[in-house]
Amino acid sequence: MYQRINITLPEETLGLIDRIAERGDRSRFIDRAIRYYVEAIGQAKLKKLLKEGAIARAERDLRLAEEWFALEEEAWQKE
Repeated sequence: MYQRINITLPEETLGLIDRIAERGDRSRFIDRAIRYYVEAIGQAKLKKLLKEGAIARAERDLRLAEEWFALEEEAWQKE
């Protein structure tokens, strides 16, 4: 379902849209641009959260790896 809205854009922005979008295709172009932007923002937020989580758990993960290292070495030597 589509809904008509009225928006105001700077002339420069409208000129950019008209350079890229085919005639009569502004709405589809704006729709795709907004969806792309929202997806990109979502991915950037996810990357930021993953990085923050990895940094927060780094010491714990290193400690666990050190604790298990000897057992893993022993297991590899038996094979």
